[in-house]
Amino acid sequence: MTSSLALLVAASVVAGLMGAPSADVTNTENRFRAASAAQALRPLGTAVRTTATIPGGTDVVEHVATVSAAERRRVLDYWTPGRMAAALPISLLGTLKGALVGPRVPARHQAARPGAGASTATSTGGSRWTAGGLVGRTTGRVFLTLGGVDFVCSASSVKGANKDLVVTAGHCVKDGTGAWADNWTFVPGYDRGRQPYGQFTARRMFVAGPWSRSADDNHDVGMVALNKNGTKHLADVVGAQDISFGAPRGRQTYGFGFPVDPPYNGEHLIYCAGPVRADPHDQTGDQGLGCTMTAGSSGGPWFSDFNPATGRGVITSVSSFKYSDDQGTMYGPYFGNIAKDLYTIAQNA
Repeated sequence: MTSSLALLVAASVVAGLMGAPSADVTNTENRFRAASAAQALRPLGTAVRTTATIPGGTDVVEHVATVSAAERRRVLDYWTPGRMAAALPISLLGTLKGALVGPRVPARHQAARPGAGASTATSTGGSRWTAGGLVGRTTGRVFLTLGGVDFVCSASSVKGANKDLVVTAGHCVKDGTGAWADNWTFVPGYDRGRQPYGQFTARRMFVAGPWSRSADDNHDVGMVALNKNGTKHLADVVGAQDISFGAPRGRQTYGFGFPVDPPYNGEHLIYCAGPVRADPHDQTGDQGLGCTMTAGSSGGPWFSDFNPATGRGVITSVSSFKYSDDQGTMYGPYFGNIAKDLYTIAQNA
């Protein structure tokens, strides 16, 4: 792990602070090493290591979430309006760990200064998105439980063969080396409590091996294959955004999410826009975007080639962390070969 701070506390720290037991790898997890884009997934509950590997490839860790109708109903029933309203930004755990290890390491999504960018500007630090379009439908809030505590994140529908795929931050799926999230559900197009497209529960969760083994901020990305809502796939209901890997660095970027901490309240889709830059601390290979979004925006999509008129773009990262001494810059992992391997497996799940 780099010296940068994972948003979530390691399982042992969570156990000490919140009384939650550490979660070991169970037989509901698979480890994969991608051999090719056409590689088929093996049966669940079995460890898989192929004889061929992609140069520079890495293993992918999977967790089976809700499969049966009874499990899906349990999750949907769990998220009452009251529980959703009371759910905390997932950065709470990162804040606790930051207090233990000192202020110089980055603490993701601490309270940030208000942004003042106008909605029509090409650069903005954090403004309400009012233009609608595809991004207003495909971006949504994630509700999840870790260590017995309910949290919120952000995520986006992304194109995939299964038509049920979302991309978010790794720490919104798995607590680094610790537990997988429970009660995971995605609410696309969320707006002031309204759920115009319903809820989609998690079916299978995926993170890159470096995130699962060491909470490596360079690979803080997660992908989740969802259950249908009734008979409908997510992409058929709200559409899906394109995704790209190995994109040129330093491009104009739009970031979206549902920040909760003041001056925001989690009820509206917020965006930031501007050019991204390299991590000036050389702690990660991530890129930074000028952005005042706060806790709750973790996992929200970053777009290049974004068209504000249509709300369509190409996802090239997700919101991951902020340094504690630079609240005006949000960082997101660079989508390279490891993220591509993750996507290849998740979109076929």
